[in-house]
Amino acid sequence: MAKFKAGDAVFIIESNRIIREATVLKSGGGFYTIRFADSGGGIKVRENRLYATKEDAQTQLTSSSLNSQKHRTPYDFM
Repeated sequence: MAKFKAGDAVFIIESNRIIREATVLKSGGGFYTIRFADSGGGIKVRENRLYATKEDAQTQLTSSSLNSQKHRTPYDFM
């Protein structure tokens, strides 16, 4: 059963740092076609990348950034 239906407002995390609002156009097979509110462009994404509220997306964004490892350069090992 689909979590979102056509016309629902959803939020997506882009590049693991930007939260964008979109609208669901259609769903099928665990995938959703969404249209971005600000640019009008659209993409097809899996259900697990979409969030019902901006707060849900923000929670996921902060928890994933806390768990990420520090970027290391080759000079760190010298």
